[in-house]
Amino acid sequence: MLAQTESYLFLHGNISGVVKRGFLCIGFLLVLCSCVDIIIFFYSIFFLVLLLKLDDPSSSVTVISDYILHDFTVLYLSTMNQKMNNTDVCNNTTTQHHIFQLFNTQSGFNSPRNFSRRISASEDIVKRIDLAGKLIGHEGCVNTIEFNCSGDRLVSGSDDRRVMFWNVATKSLALSYASGHVDNIFQARIMPFSDDRTIVTSAADGQVRLGQVGEHGHAQTKKLGQHHGRVHKLAVEPGSPHIFYSCGEDGFVQHFDLRSNSSTKLFCCSSFSEDNRHSSSSSLRLNTIVIDPRNPNYFSIGGSDKYARVYDIRKLQQEHASNSHDQPVNTFCPKHLLKTHDISINDISYSNTSELLVSYNDELIYLFQKNSGLGLDPLSVSNENLEEPLMYSGHRNSLTVKRVSFFGPNSEYVMSGSDCGHIFIWKKKDCKLVRVMEGDRRIVNQVEAHPNIPVLASSGLEKSIKLWAPMSTDTLPLPHDLQEIMESNKRGREDHSRVTLTPDVIMHVLRLHRRQAMAYMERRHNRDDIASDEEDESDAYMLGFADEDGHGSLEDGNSTECSIV
Repeated sequence: MLAQTESYLFLHGNISGVVKRGFLCIGFLLVLCSCVDIIIFFYSIFFLVLLLKLDDPSSSVTVISDYILHDFTVLYLSTMNQKMNNTDVCNNTTTQHHIFQLFNTQSGFNSPRNFSRRISASEDIVKRIDLAGKLIGHEGCVNTIEFNCSGDRLVSGSDDRRVMFWNVATKSLALSYASGHVDNIFQARIMPFSDDRTIVTSAADGQVRLGQVGEHGHAQTKKLGQHHGRVHKLAVEPGSPHIFYSCGEDGFVQHFDLRSNSSTKLFCCSSFSEDNRHSSSSSLRLNTIVIDPRNPNYFSIGGSDKYARVYDIRKLQQEHASNSHDQPVNTFCPKHLLKTHDISINDISYSNTSELLVSYNDELIYLFQKNSGLGLDPLSVSNENLEEPLMYSGHRNSLTVKRVSFFGPNSEYVMSGSDCGHIFIWKKKDCKLVRVMEGDRRIVNQVEAHPNIPVLASSGLEKSIKLWAPMSTDTLPLPHDLQEIMESNKRGREDHSRVTLTPDVIMHVLRLHRRQAMAYMERRHNRDDIASDEEDESDAYMLGFADEDGHGSLEDGNSTECSIV
């Protein structure tokens, strides 16, 4: 009946404007009778009087009324159909919401950007995301990926120590240059408002370096700073082409301003002691640093203990001048982990409303509201008064330093890679798992969201970067073996002794520990020593430590070259 009514009313052109406006009046008023609201009632009376005064059938408002007549008639018939099926619509505000949405859409008050944002946040769109292509060019594990602000370019860094720019639309390599690092690149970030020509990088060699891309595609690099130990993460100040921060396994947080040639050590992060002060004798190994996008004065760090710490850069600058100890302005930790000692934080991310998303090593992911922290003294907080954070489970985060991030225009979803090789996407507000995709044959390290459209990029132990988009014509179900995958990940989290490490992964762990020990003793890297070290490693590898699957193609990464915690 609905289809027949639509065809009769709107496919026949001989219906007069008076009849159309009459149907509009009847349909609109009948819908309002189904769900009375005094504000909508007076608003609709004004709108109907305006339409009934139209005498010129060629006027633009009359044309608009034709579209609105169509939508309201369909809405009315749908409402009556619900009533005939005993569906309760009187206590539902959906009908009123649809009236406003129809009016805004047909009258042009709903902008394309708002429409795009609503579509990008749709669960139906997320369930259609599938593999859209691969970016092939690196010769080692891809540890870092980032879209530029417009989303047409993607920058990546790898164990091959090269930085690459990709054209996302054509899936082709646009630029590649040697970073100057002598060990695996862990982070590559594009500085804002630099025309994608200024890139800062950090690596396992402890260096923080700058790459400047010239007019003809040639890049010049230089060293900006040095940590004693690996540097996993950089944090770029939103909207600033000059300011960024680094954190390293030596516990130091450094501040960089590209207008100067030197870095500033802000503080060395250390563990909490009973007297509410940081103990300078027990520095923490830092894995991540991130700046609050809503207030760049605040940043958060995480490392080799259970606390996510939030700092105020203004306070740190004052304390730095007076040589005071570092002091966070807030700390975060789930209640059940407060008495746990053998745990660390791999990554932290801020939502667009300053919520703090924290991913723990061999544990779960937690979402904290900004007002639910432990304060300045987490050791004196009572467990009974703590608010429970939202918890996201199912994945496994143990072998590598994995990123955790948000997806959607308003951070509607949470994403993470996993040791099982899958990408997990949860709905933020209810922790519901909505999409699981196979992103790598071994481990997925990072999942990055496009800044404007529902497109994702992922990287892991394989040498390729994968692009994901809503390509499927149907919504895709969760994997049929999802329960087995999640149970396996859960068993691994609960019993570390059940973790099976392949010989090549063990070899890589030993190599990284040896390099780190040498760096601390010598306080600097020597290129000849590094080259000799790589030759020794190659010999040891050839003696019997081969890939478990025996493949050595471009698509298949070597896990001996990837970051292991």
